[in-house]
Amino acid sequence: MSPAELFSLPFMQRALIAALFTGLAAPAIGTYLVQRRLALMGDGIGHVAVTGVAIGLLTGWSPTWTAVLVAAAGAIAIEVIRERGHTNGDVALALLFYGGLAGGVLLTGIGGQSASRLQEYLFGSLLTIGISDVIVTMVLATVVVVVALGLAPQLFAVSHDREFARVAGLDVRVYNLLVAVLAAVTVTVAMRTVGLLLVSALMVVPVATAQQVSRSFRATLVGAMVLGLVASVGGLALAAVASYRVNVAPGPSIVLLALAMFAVTWPVGVWLRHRSRRVAPFADEPLGHEVSDDHDHREHDHGPDCGHLAVPHDDHVDYVHDGHRHAKHGAHYDEH
Repeated sequence: MSPAELFSLPFMQRALIAALFTGLAAPAIGTYLVQRRLALMGDGIGHVAVTGVAIGLLTGWSPTWTAVLVAAAGAIAIEVIRERGHTNGDVALALLFYGGLAGGVLLTGIGGQSASRLQEYLFGSLLTIGISDVIVTMVLATVVVVVALGLAPQLFAVSHDREFARVAGLDVRVYNLLVAVLAAVTVTVAMRTVGLLLVSALMVVPVATAQQVSRSFRATLVGAMVLGLVASVGGLALAAVASYRVNVAPGPSIVLLALAMFAVTWPVGVWLRHRSRRVAPFADEPLGHEVSDDHDHREHDHGPDCGHLAVPHDDHVDYVHDGHRHAKHGAHYDEH
């Protein structure tokens, strides 16, 4: 059967649509998780979502929607534990992750469901996805992509520099919780595509690949979404073609294709970084700061009594004045 004939089949068309939307949504929110150094958060939410799937199978409700609710609650709990920064926070997260996985397996057995039924959600079952699941995937993935792109400046500010975002008037806690809930929604969107145990790979690997060749956050975000789309659709096509000879699941194929793209671009990234390090020391014009002329230290010295908002930053203190953050460097202040 030719590829054209293969993708003319209804079940392949449903799988293709689901893969397309999942490939766009997962790296979109994954970019913010990587920026916040929470690359494995999707994996933890996936463990918690197993309980949501089991509740759906036990009660007869839609496993997708019960997984969304439980995963969102778990993501909020993860964010609260992480934000408070208790010394035993990592232990609490481990209890939450493994408790979610064990609870899901237990409830599935109580509900009389076979292990193969739960395995559809653990490792994905893209070729058996139904019309209703496709519609839910399209709606939820669209919400994730619209919010991730529409609130990109705010989400980037919160993910990159929380203190500066707070000074700029952003409610850091609200945006952090928003990212956590969007990650939970993304996990449930992708559970039929790559599975709950592999969803974190689709959220992180395209981002890591895009970072090898991009030099800005926006380029990384767009590049990761494109790479996620290519990996999802390409992995599905490879699995579908190969399934006529051997039993190949689409989920692992998608993840392995994403990893292959990273392996190809990684040497390019190493070369680009090496090249930039060699060029930088010999540049004709050294890179300078934007000097604030009206804040020369001879006219105004920021300090505890200057009346301006102080913002601790690493090993020094910056001051906010006229909407800009000023940091003292030698004999002048720089605007950031």
